[in-house]
Order: sequence, then structure tokens, then C-alpha cells
Amino acid sequence: MENIEIDIQYNEKEWQDALSILEKRFDKKPDLQSIMFLVGHRELGKLQTKFSKEQKQDLIHVGVCTLLAKANYYVFTGMDNDGWPHFDYNRSQPKLTAEQQEKLLKKMIIEYIRNL
Repeated sequence: MENIEIDIQYNEKEWQDALSILEKRFDKKPDLQSIMFLVGHRELGKLQTKFSKEQKQDLIHVGVCTLLAKANYYVFTGMDNDGWPHFDYNRSQPKLTAEQQEKLLKKMIIEYIRNL
């Protein structure tokens, strides 16, 4: 498999600053999965606070898609009848390893928080 260079570098200080912002807001330092859930919940835009296990997984997926859409890895396709956002994977983008995806997510989280 060809190894394609992708700009996934992020500033570690900015990442720690983003974590600090979230920690102050929620009184707990979040992990990456918690941040994906928070982004997904925010993007869903509902005041709902109780979710089933499946809905929580869906919210994490929405968070991942929302963030990676900013890097052109997903394309927003619209909302379903229940108000949930949907995305399509952009197959023209190079595949990411798990490590590359984590770095890109951190980079996109920094930008997302910066733009709140």
C-alpha cells in the first residue's frame, strides 16, 4: 500500500489548551471518544440528555464525521426525518491509519473549539 503524506500535524500546546477548555466546562478531562460524543451531541442540536447505547454510538459517529468533513473525508448529505445528520465517506481521499486518523481528529477538534 502506498504511503501518502497528509497534513495531519497539530500543535500539542493547542491540543492541551482545547482539553483544558473542555475540562473546565465539564469538570473532567475528556478522552477522544468523549469529545466525539460532545461534538455529535452539539451537531444533533437537541436538548435531549438521555440516549440509548446505540444513539450514543451514533452521536460518536456524527462527531467523527462532522470533524473529518472539515478535512474533506466526509460530505454532509442532509438530515433524516428525526433530525439526525448524515454523511457520505469521500472515497477520493487517501486512507488513514488509526494513528493518522487520531492526529487528524485532534487537529480538527482544535479548529472546532477555536470556532465555537
